Amino acid sequence: MESSAVWPEPVVRVQSLSESGAPTIPDRYVKPESERPTTEVGGGAITTSGGSISIPVVDVSSPQDPSTARLVAAACRDWGFFQAVNHGVSRDLLRRARAAWRGFFRLPMAAKQRYANAPDTYQGYGSRLGVDPGAVLDWGDYFFLHVRPPHLLDPLKWPHLPPDLRETTEEYSREVASLCGRLLGAMSAGLGCGESRLQEAFGGAEGAGVCVRVNYYPRCPQPDLTLGLSSHSDPGGMTVLLADDRVRGLQVRRHGAGGGGWVTVDPVPDAFIVNVGDQIQVLTNAAYRSVEHRVTVSAADERLSLALFYNPRSDLPLAPMPELLLAAARPPLYRPMTFDQYRLYIRRRGPRGKAQVDSLATAAADDDDGCTSAAAATTAAADAAAT
Repeated sequence: MESSAVWPEPVVRVQSLSESGAPTIPDRYVKPESERPTTEVGGGAITTSGGSISIPVVDVSSPQDPSTARLVAAACRDWGFFQAVNHGVSRDLLRRARAAWRGFFRLPMAAKQRYANAPDTYQGYGSRLGVDPGAVLDWGDYFFLHVRPPHLLDPLKWPHLPPDLRETTEEYSREVASLCGRLLGAMSAGLGCGESRLQEAFGGAEGAGVCVRVNYYPRCPQPDLTLGLSSHSDPGGMTVLLADDRVRGLQVRRHGAGGGGWVTVDPVPDAFIVNVGDQIQVLTNAAYRSVEHRVTVSAADERLSLALFYNPRSDLPLAPMPELLLAAARPPLYRPMTFDQYRLYIRRRGPRGKAQVDSLATAAADDDDGCTSAAAATTAAADAAAT
């Protein structure tokens, strides 16, 4: 399966739809009733704000401290999400990064269109994920950039305006990628397999991939009918999100007694929201689990967030780490697959819950002898994308 080089239909910028003043949204953005943000899940949607149910907050000022590793590990096992405070990235840099990208999305449309993207790399200014024709779309625009490895970075896709955007984004990416390395060490130590083990599985600090997606969710006249980003788990390794400092919107799916539901995250000021991606779920044999999340939109306010993705080297076959397996008591749950192979699914289909990582687990369970290959994994992914 290969990613198409062109979008299946003309791309419409959601910002343009929002600024048109139309009182209703086009049918292409209306979600099925079961996916709308007001829908209850499993008997009761959880939409607490400041209540007793919330994702953990972890002080990561000393990531090598065993107590920090225990808290990070508990959050990754129980929630797949946590808010990292005292993370070492300066407040001034967070402010400058937000301001630069707000400035970009306020540029005239013609200036932004110079950086329009395509689905072969997604790098640049975009408004949809997936190339399935006729898909129901999300109410959001974005800008996607590769940072590492260097051969994927396209300098022509890095905006020249606002004047400080490039320098600020480069500095922001360096600082947050460094934080990711420290967090990965705490996650690894929390598994009991050594602080450097997950980083080694990623291909080492220099092998890890880094990319940035800036999300822009314009005001929406019918926010109860659509989503800024549909329910999905992140396909990569780890995501570090700088949420909007003025408008809430991120919801995390919580399973538990009573069926669970959607928890609306209240961002701690100047914190990062960290979540486990599918690749860490595979490497840890589901000791740490990626969790579905989605984004709601507002009729009153626009919303902007910056997500940095820290991913394993894209050509390494990934499978559960042997030291986390206990023969028949804890067999490997997933087939081997490279991240290059894995991410083709979302590039074709867009966000689809946890369909892909669950398909790997199903395929592994169906193996008679437990032996799999990257080639078989590719077939499994193609089969999943065709359903």
